[in-house]
Amino acid sequence: METRVHNNPQEGPTSSSSRRAAVEDNHLLIKAVQNEDVDLVQQLLEGGANVNFQEKEGGWTPLHNAVQMSREDIVEILLRHGADPVLRKKNGATPFILAAIVGNVKLLELFLSKGADVNECDFYGFTAFMEAAVYGKVKALKFLYERGANVNLRRKTKEDQERLRKGGATALMDAAEEGHVEVLKILLDEMGADVNACDNMGRNALIHALLSSHNRDVEAITHLLLDRGADVNVRGERGKTPLILAVEKKHLGLVRRLLEQEHIEINDTDSDGKTALLLAVELKLKEIAQLLCNHGASTDCGDLVMIARRNYDSSLVKFLLSHGAKEHFHPPVEDWKPQSSHWGAALKDLHRIYRPMIGKLKFFIDEKYKIADTSEGGIYLGFYEKQEVAVKTFCEGSPRAQQEVSCLQSSRQNSHLVTFYGSESHRGHLFVCVTLCEQTLEACLDVHRGEDVENEEDEFARNVLSSIFKAVQELHLSCGYTHQDLQPQNILIDSKKAAHLADFDKSIKWAGDPQEVKRDLEDLGRLVLYVVKKGSISFEELKARSNVEVVQLSPDEETKDLIHRLFHPGEHVRDCLSDLLGHPFFWTWESRYRTLRNVGNESDIKTRKPESEILKLLQPGPSEHSKSFDKWTTKINECVMKEMNKFYKKRGNFYQNTVGDLLKFIRNLGEHIDEEKHKKMKLKIGDPSRYFQKTFPDLVIYVYTKLQNTEYRKHFPQTHSPNKPQCDGAGGASGLASPGC
Repeated sequence: METRVHNNPQEGPTSSSSRRAAVEDNHLLIKAVQNEDVDLVQQLLEGGANVNFQEKEGGWTPLHNAVQMSREDIVEILLRHGADPVLRKKNGATPFILAAIVGNVKLLELFLSKGADVNECDFYGFTAFMEAAVYGKVKALKFLYERGANVNLRRKTKEDQERLRKGGATALMDAAEEGHVEVLKILLDEMGADVNACDNMGRNALIHALLSSHNRDVEAITHLLLDRGADVNVRGERGKTPLILAVEKKHLGLVRRLLEQEHIEINDTDSDGKTALLLAVELKLKEIAQLLCNHGASTDCGDLVMIARRNYDSSLVKFLLSHGAKEHFHPPVEDWKPQSSHWGAALKDLHRIYRPMIGKLKFFIDEKYKIADTSEGGIYLGFYEKQEVAVKTFCEGSPRAQQEVSCLQSSRQNSHLVTFYGSESHRGHLFVCVTLCEQTLEACLDVHRGEDVENEEDEFARNVLSSIFKAVQELHLSCGYTHQDLQPQNILIDSKKAAHLADFDKSIKWAGDPQEVKRDLEDLGRLVLYVVKKGSISFEELKARSNVEVVQLSPDEETKDLIHRLFHPGEHVRDCLSDLLGHPFFWTWESRYRTLRNVGNESDIKTRKPESEILKLLQPGPSEHSKSFDKWTTKINECVMKEMNKFYKKRGNFYQNTVGDLLKFIRNLGEHIDEEKHKKMKLKIGDPSRYFQKTFPDLVIYVYTKLQNTEYRKHFPQTHSPNKPQCDGAGGASGLASPGC
């Protein structure tokens, strides 16, 4: 709600002295309210003082001050004289919110009748209910609850603050931090407050209580929250757990109470790699250190013995040694270098700090080491058997986790799928360890966005998509799964720029339904366009478009034909990708040119044998019009065409506008262009592979479509599975050739 500007009705075209007097009256009005001088307030208002005047510093009005003084009579006078009941201070606080701070129920009821919203908040997200909790105003809290206040509303703050992970706190966290035991009991037992709600930093009410420097009732509040089920392993700033915070407070009673919790993670570390035991030894807290050791704390968490010796505590040295501490602790080697450049700094830090091992896994669930969020947890950096890995977290027993592991276990080594290293279980969670890659396909394409993709050879797209096709092919044929969630975020690029398929928690074991495979193929078709377009069209937008629209958006004939075949795979859907890996899209321009030359070298084409099988195959059908190579002789450089026709001058048997003669022309040009006497011709043509790709952009696809099911496919780049069933596309089955790249 915006602050409204109110003009003093007494102000007008008057003298400067009278204006000064009016401003002075406005300030006097605020002073009179603060001094609770009812008569002077009445006098000033009747004399024309601005009832909605706001002081410069904080935007306080007479009404705000009257509410702060809890003077109901002055509030009534101000409202009768036109005070705005919903006017905000500079911090956004309304009179209603201030009434909650002072705990005045009558004023709260009054302002609700004047249009206040029970859940309205100031510019920092504080509601009246939250303020009542902060200031321990029980009657106001109960009144607001009865009037519909949202008990578990999380504080909404400004965007720049949210980016710093500020905000998100609830009334329960406020009461815990301020030490209001009675308010906490009411919130938890009568109003259903969520004891494990977390703010934007991930802190619950227990963390807020332990972070408070002035909370005298911290032990009682901790007991209360723990008894109501507060998560004892939650983390605050710098990854500090309640146990670590209790040690930092040097509070033996709190430490003892926390250690009584069944699921306490006694060896958890903060973001500096320090455990509660290491901190206790550093802070010379012998009793707490002994208590921790007696509850099973690991002594392999730092140079405990050396620290105790430095503190001249010989009895603690003996105690630590008796509990397995090492006299000479060897931290990780400082000059260790990570393989990953993108995650290098975080990996070095994770390698350096102490973390309790979970089987063969060392990792830390902390924002500092998070790679991405997932629907069931997150993905974090880690080390599995000292190998850098990405760790995907699940709840143990999760069906998605079972799908992920089952699918990964069925993949082979040197796969185009992410490599599965192993998994570990710990306290109800499953941690799945896979290849650590540098970035997603989406992030990678951000680098290439804006590059020209219309008419130049796109090696990046060809290589990345080749890897993706092989990955999905392996998933379908070797693993027996369909992915069901192909999208740019699930394709990862490693440090060698190779693409890997990831995220199999939605994958389905294939039971013969062709629609499951077709869904993958359709997503793959959209991925082709997404990659070719360098991500300039979002994948979400492509998903929303029809198949026809996606095909039409293709920038070249090879892409268009490839996508069309993915959308129309024919009967043998599982074998479609094996076939399409031999599609001209995956041939280099040099391979395309070489294929055209080889076909043009067929004797029936060279001799122009009209009844030959190959010339019949290459003859355009009645519905095939407007090809780029129609009247091709007029599209070749005139000088080059004249030079090439010289070979047939004696017989007058010049090149004709047929596909066969164009292929013969390409073959003959390739044979002669590098000869010394044809230097000028070479200057005109340049690189023949590039020249013919640009001049006749649909020729390769045309030849490929016409010859792919014939013996003449021998001229395509080397086939890899000649006996496989083929994938039907727009112009018949696709060829079987492997990519020429």
